Amino acid sequence: MRACLLVLDSLGIGWSKDAAQFGDQGANTFGRILKDFDQRGGLHIPNLLKLGLGHAALGASDKELLGLGHLPTPIASYGFAEEQSRGKDTPSGHWEMTGFPVEFDWGYFPATIPCFPEDFVADFLATTGLTGLLGNCHASGIEIISKFGETHIKSGQPICYTSADSVFQIAAHESHFGLERLYQICEIAQTLLKPRNIGRVIARPFVGETVKDFIRTDNRKDYAYPPSGPTLLDGLTGQGHAVVAIGKISDIFAARGISQKIKASGNMALFDATLTAFDQAQAGTLIFTNFIDFDTLYGHRRDIQGYGKALEAFDQRLPELLGKMTDMDMLVITADHGCDPGWHGSDHTREHVPVLIYRPNQPSLNLGKRTSFADIGQTLASYFAIPPLAHGRNCLP
Repeated sequence: MRACLLVLDSLGIGWSKDAAQFGDQGANTFGRILKDFDQRGGLHIPNLLKLGLGHAALGASDKELLGLGHLPTPIASYGFAEEQSRGKDTPSGHWEMTGFPVEFDWGYFPATIPCFPEDFVADFLATTGLTGLLGNCHASGIEIISKFGETHIKSGQPICYTSADSVFQIAAHESHFGLERLYQICEIAQTLLKPRNIGRVIARPFVGETVKDFIRTDNRKDYAYPPSGPTLLDGLTGQGHAVVAIGKISDIFAARGISQKIKASGNMALFDATLTAFDQAQAGTLIFTNFIDFDTLYGHRRDIQGYGKALEAFDQRLPELLGKMTDMDMLVITADHGCDPGWHGSDHTREHVPVLIYRPNQPSLNLGKRTSFADIGQTLASYFAIPPLAHGRNCLP
């Protein structure tokens, strides 16, 4: 009795009813990729389609999706969920899917230059001993490092930027500035930003000597606040179950409710770690993995082709996991928000997410529209026979 909860970070399947409030009416991450690949011979994801992704996407969009083609009979239960949390950020999506919708407003920075409040900047510089900071704007991480990286090396001033999410990001050179020093100033920033309700501070280290060879490293570190209420993870560990967090999951939950943390870089390494953890898992274990590349490398960078190819690569690995499952195991595949690679800007998009639940030799059910991501957490709580969560409804009879 083991369960895998796999989050295909940002794989939205059609704009939500409240998308207009976020400027996202018309966004469709999966639909955009399908349409693009339809002109290039089609998107080859037979295993995801067999699990019901196509059926879920059709239900969410309520219209024909160009490039979807003939769909196989699903072997998993399928549906889609809309988000109740007020934001379309990573913590909100993950917290909600584990049974804790974010019903408060995160703090955000305005899309101005400069964007950070003067009093915060003054406190940050005084506390850290820094002489100044670079950036101070909304930006893409790769672009801002290219723009300010060389100046950063010469001046010793960190590159600070944000996005439409509730986030304060600091990019700094691993050797010229120092990785541990970067982590230290991120911790200071998190403390100073807590009264402003900023969801995350993210350390974004990079290496290279000139704009021609700057590259971000795998030593990213997220500083997030723990959920302000109990989640599925708390319920599981409190009842003696194990929760194995792979990728950035532990950071998102500030390590609360986590039995074991496994770091890996890139979707394929994350899949490898998931398979290993599944092999080693005792009965009653939840393996919780976030596949970050879909969002970071392709969604935010508006790379439709890269996103589609990454989906195809993920799909090719699925039989390895499915082949390890017994009749007692459960696989859940979902997402935390959208990030339409054909949309304007570079931020997340407010979309429905797929809900695919597979148990070998169990009938496929049309789960329809789920009114909260929390239904995922409630389904897993029922599967593990722990007390019900405060939010959500079990997807399965």
